Amino acid sequence: MTTKQKRIDEALDVLRQIGMPNEQLNDRTAICLLALLELPETTTWNKASNPMLGIRAILDFARQKLGHNYAENTRESIRKYSVKQLVAAGVLLHNPDKPDRAVNSSDNCYQVESNALALFRKFGTRSWKKALLTYLETRQTLADQFAQHRDMQRIPVVITHGRKIKLSAGKHSDLIRSIIEEFIPRFVPGGELVYVGDTGTKWSYFDEQLLHTLGVRLGSHGKMPDVVVYYRKKNWLILIEAVASSGPVDGIRHAELSDLFDASTAGLVYVTAFPDRGEIMRKFLSVVAWETEVWCASDPTHLIHFNGIRFLGPYAK
Repeated sequence: MTTKQKRIDEALDVLRQIGMPNEQLNDRTAICLLALLELPETTTWNKASNPMLGIRAILDFARQKLGHNYAENTRESIRKYSVKQLVAAGVLLHNPDKPDRAVNSSDNCYQVESNALALFRKFGTRSWKKALLTYLETRQTLADQFAQHRDMQRIPVVITHGRKIKLSAGKHSDLIRSIIEEFIPRFVPGGELVYVGDTGTKWSYFDEQLLHTLGVRLGSHGKMPDVVVYYRKKNWLILIEAVASSGPVDGIRHAELSDLFDASTAGLVYVTAFPDRGEIMRKFLSVVAWETEVWCASDPTHLIHFNGIRFLGPYAK
């Protein structure tokens, strides 16, 4: 056995003893932990540290220090199936420097929690067992505490009948909130919310039954728009894309949505929402599809019409 593999096996033993599920007892998760402890084979456990690292830095550590060259397309698997579980267990902190950082930000980072770091530094010593017992007594409390802290950063939105949903923090969610609170009351008065997506939880709100009454049944393969609203008064289904960084209703997206909602008995209306008329809007305005609408949260009382013969409304199929 190489010294590199011996170090990975030690990390696996640590993960096993702190009670991580079997799904996380693998080299990938062990390597993530070692990267976040800055603990290559040449460094003893009592010298472990807790730098803030992103997924890219974790991959670099795996390649440079432990000889594991993960492909670039494994980044999401590492985040979703290893790092995310360590965060849920309270072992790692997510964005400790900026807890309200957007979920899809390239600056997302992770850091070993200080109590976990103190425990890991004792691995292999006589005080390990006692320290482990003390840690395990408080671990669930810590995990709950961190989950509550993250939840405080989520953006509450009130919808029909006073029901609340919460969106992940960030510019994209801010724009979705503006759509619900500003666009819908002005341009779709009395509109019924059908669907709201979120960067953190894809199906944040979904009135599936209402969509079924309109003849639409969606499979999991379909890429939903960010917000869907039913305007019962005119029998319109408003499909809204929130563009805080990318993804307007261009020609390709228009065709995708048209196909996805092809069975709808309600007329389809396509809207692209931007935060303002700044750089993002200027970047994408040239590709916005005809026969659609553009709305800016900074100018909530106005629409930009990419329709030649009518204002807000559906076109015949």
